[in-house]
Amino acid sequence: MGVDQERFTQLYRALHPRVLAYALNSCSPAAAREAVDEAFLVAWRKRAELPVDAELPWLLVTTRHLIANQRRRSDRQLLLADDLARMTGTGRAVGPEAGVVERITVLTALAELPERDREALMLTVWHQLSAREAARVAGCSTATFAVRLHRARRRFTEALARGEELPDEDGLGTATVTFEGKVAQ
Repeated sequence: MGVDQERFTQLYRALHPRVLAYALNSCSPAAAREAVDEAFLVAWRKRAELPVDAELPWLLVTTRHLIANQRRRSDRQLLLADDLARMTGTGRAVGPEAGVVERITVLTALAELPERDREALMLTVWHQLSAREAARVAGCSTATFAVRLHRARRRFTEALARGEELPDEDGLGTATVTFEGKVAQ
């Protein structure tokens, strides 16, 4: 068992197109490239343990697992967006395109927040921790965390209220997604 640097380079050149083709059957091109790159990185790190003459199956299994991990992360992000939308009262959107707009709006607002605010919201909304439990994770007192959470919710609500500029239905102008998740001209 094991692969030296020269052999690994040969394996990479020979197997990368095949592993990428496999990944492209399961996900978007960007996600496929990311998973394949990560699979080869794992293979490099574990090159001493790679099964000789069974590298392709090993890489395919590793790639499949990495793609599954990507999907789980993506699913968690979508669920978080839904949870945050419910928390702020934006409600469920009507139609799939409105749902996409709502998720983008929520994720954009979340991304605008400082790390501490995101952490406070994630701990309480996503992980459903109490203020006391979240304070332990954040390394502060419960009172301090309660203030952080209050401020994080306020900043998040403000970021949501700013909305996203989007093309209107006929593509001739722009529309703004309001706090309620409706499109205003």
